[in-house]
Amino acid sequence: MRNFLKLLKRPIVFLLRRPVLWFAKKVASSPDREKVFERLSEVYEDIISNPKSKYGNLYTKDFRDNNFIIFSDLHKGNKGRRDEFRHAEGNYLAALEYYNTHQANYINLGDSEEFWKFNIFQIMQHNKKNFEAEKKFVSRKAFYKVYGNHDLFWKIDPFANMFLWQLYGETIRIYGGIVIRVHYDEGRHIDVFCTHGHQGDRRSDGNKFSVWFVSYIWGPLQGFLGININTPAVVQSEKTLHNRLMYEWSQQQENVVLITGHTHQPIFHSYSHIQYLKASLEEAKEAGDKEKEKALLEQIERHPSQCEDEKAALPKYKPTYFNAGCCCYDDGSITGIEIKDGIFRLVRWHYTEKGKSEREILEELPLEELQKMFFYA
Repeated sequence: MRNFLKLLKRPIVFLLRRPVLWFAKKVASSPDREKVFERLSEVYEDIISNPKSKYGNLYTKDFRDNNFIIFSDLHKGNKGRRDEFRHAEGNYLAALEYYNTHQANYINLGDSEEFWKFNIFQIMQHNKKNFEAEKKFVSRKAFYKVYGNHDLFWKIDPFANMFLWQLYGETIRIYGGIVIRVHYDEGRHIDVFCTHGHQGDRRSDGNKFSVWFVSYIWGPLQGFLGININTPAVVQSEKTLHNRLMYEWSQQQENVVLITGHTHQPIFHSYSHIQYLKASLEEAKEAGDKEKEKALLEQIERHPSQCEDEKAALPKYKPTYFNAGCCCYDDGSITGIEIKDGIFRLVRWHYTEKGKSEREILEELPLEELQKMFFYA
């Protein structure tokens, strides 16, 4: 029976793949600045001004007494060939064990489950260890689950609460975003706005019909045919543009730090990071290391601060945009953002030569430095 279904699939894919690809290119478009800005503002403003916001919650936390880990874009699947997460599972489980032991709050920024390729039953069956690890945060009331464009199932499916109860032993709220408000002296504060980052995407953040169509028809059809439309997680040019739009929006806000995922591209916007990259580029040029030079040029090009035609004076610089990256890199590594002991950190969990999972700090930014750049620049 299975062989028969495989044989039946081939002619269907052959007939549909080309017209679907044509249609995908026809409707796909680069992120629209006005639409992205409008939707980000709508979600953020509703959360901070409406106690019963349909999008998410406003929390007041002191980062000196609370610690957080932010992961995004796991894309959990069925452990088969099309499952992008399967190689990273070991690092993810090791990371969650570490952060739970340290009593961290876990913010999952969306696309945690890959519903465009797999159904809920496949995902539940093949990810029991992952859900059990997440359940430990749920039991401590330290788990915040945000939906993205690939796991809109949690937002729109009428049986979502039933499945959540089966996975976590209780139903939990699925957020469009959360805002963590950090208070300082003299009544001032900084809002850390955490959301997936697909806001403004007409294909998965539009009206109810388009959201339903993408979740239940378009996404699964892509998975069946083995194709991808132009999304920030796939196309390099869209990644860069998307990150720049996120950065531009955050720069226009009053004391807001924006943290997203979606592009699978970690961005750590510290005061010194762009200078560090450029200094490293000069060293690579002097050493004649062409491969490293190329990699650094790509990092510099996609850095959000490069979006301005005329760079602002350095003292006015504010690190307003961060991206957690993803948990489905080809080498099995995962990236995330830690907030602990008053320090923002970009971290990477990877396999050592002996196959063990290891935590590595890639970049860090003291909260005190962040405060000074916001209030005293």
